[in-house]
Amino acid sequence: MEPNGSSSLPTIIEHKAYARIGLLGNPSDGYYGRTVSVSLQNFWASVRLQPSSDLLIVPHPTHDLVKFTSVNHLVKRLENEGYYGGVRLLMATCKVFTNYCKEQGIHLHNDNFSLSYDTNIPRQTGLSGSSAIVCAAFSCLLDFYKVRDKIAVEIRPQLILNTEKELGIVAGLQDRVAQVYGGLLYMDFNKEKMDKHGHGDYTPLDTSLLPPLHLIYAENPSDSGKMHSAVRQRWLDGDKFIISSMEEVANLAFEGKTALLEKDYAKLATLMNQNFDLRRRMFGDAALGSLNIEMVEVARRVGAAAKFTGSGGAVVALCPDGPSQVEALTDGCKKAGFTLVPVKVVPSLLNEIDIRTQISKNALA
Repeated sequence: MEPNGSSSLPTIIEHKAYARIGLLGNPSDGYYGRTVSVSLQNFWASVRLQPSSDLLIVPHPTHDLVKFTSVNHLVKRLENEGYYGGVRLLMATCKVFTNYCKEQGIHLHNDNFSLSYDTNIPRQTGLSGSSAIVCAAFSCLLDFYKVRDKIAVEIRPQLILNTEKELGIVAGLQDRVAQVYGGLLYMDFNKEKMDKHGHGDYTPLDTSLLPPLHLIYAENPSDSGKMHSAVRQRWLDGDKFIISSMEEVANLAFEGKTALLEKDYAKLATLMNQNFDLRRRMFGDAALGSLNIEMVEVARRVGAAAKFTGSGGAVVALCPDGPSQVEALTDGCKKAGFTLVPVKVVPSLLNEIDIRTQISKNALA
């Protein structure tokens, strides 16, 4: 059966959103700070939208499993994977997108669609797997309803974050900005601008400024959600140590931007190590988890710089001494049972329509 109305709509729309590496400054993005982030081409989530007679959210055969061989299989699955797959993310995306368009007076046609997704982002690695699904779905909806020109690029990360908040996911804006823009980005989440405009200043940088980077991750990582709660409350309560430490973390991103522009990779390595050390002081070893700390220590034992990509589960490493150091890191990761892969960077994901919608560029014009 044909969908209601427009035969001019494309048969299939498909978008990818990529994993994200927080290179410097995280987790200050949730505290009006600054960050430098890289979009990771190695891992992604894809969402496929196809016009249909009814609106259908398609469960993933692996991530939304509802059929089990036994009750023990079900229990083991829940212990390892949790209760939630991607269906809830797609449903929440549709709700937040539709409500925002109604609030803004953006007309949406009445045609229906089916949404399905796939992802190869390793679970619970701090690589933004959930927000990648939401971001890819959001892009599909922009094109299905032909409203890409009506929702500014700077606003989209907040809508993606709102979708996750709808589901009780605790996070900052950094991941969503990186996944909307792609490439290498410097982000400033200045409180005054955030309160006034609902977004920060997002500055794309040339990806050729990056040195070779490596990703370390564990096959059985910890739950990154545990790392936010206590520190967040202490910050809200005005804890001077947490506030000053978070400001230090934010300043590392500012210094890192300069180090990248000057290709001062020794300085960049120092800043990455400082970022992890500050995080460790704020959160404590119990919250970070021994496995996550060991990933950093494996890199440091061979002289490489290392820090979490996000909230834990994966680490980004920089080997300033070159190939011999990479070889030593490879050996160290193999002995520790960690996976090591060279980082492949995604170029900018913005198309011509996206660029025209940017508020900052329009304001300058």
